[in-house]
Amino acid sequence: MAGSTQYPAPRPSLVAFTAMRREPCKVAAYPVRVTSPIFPITDLLPEIRASLAAHPRLVLEAPPGAGKTTQVPLALLDADWLQGRRIVMLEPRRVAARAAAAFMAQQLGESVGDTVGYRIRFENKVTAKTRIEVVTEGILTRMLQDDPMLDGVGALLFDEFHERHLAGDLGLALALDVQAGLRE
Repeated sequence: MAGSTQYPAPRPSLVAFTAMRREPCKVAAYPVRVTSPIFPITDLLPEIRASLAAHPRLVLEAPPGAGKTTQVPLALLDADWLQGRRIVMLEPRRVAARAAAAFMAQQLGESVGDTVGYRIRFENKVTAKTRIEVVTEGILTRMLQDDPMLDGVGALLFDEFHERHLAGDLGLALALDVQAGLRE
């Protein structure tokens, strides 16, 4: 079109995931431990880590393919404030949960169930050494019902949260309630 303006692709910005912690945190540099292609979100990973070290909540908005699902959990894995606890990531669809876990495990050069695993209805690829669990809404709801304080969980990430479902909203409400209880 004549006279049309070309706009650059939007840069991912810190604008949805929640981290729960019980102790003050320290800011650490992003460790280069994953082998992956460069994603648009890569430059923001240190800023994301620093933001979560200072504040327990962060909303992340970026276009599809930016690396929100697969790069952010891996970047948080060695955060000091996590203190060796697990990261649980809500992924609303089973196929997406399997795929995200498989891609993250592949980036680490591991099998699904080692550092990264998933739990979906009728299928569990999680071991005692799993640090990142990708779960569906029903699994998260059950986890919160069975252990309301989510002992052993240091971060709870809500991926694809714009795909609103009652179970996801319930999970967020329960997680915020737990987080409020931790501050008291």
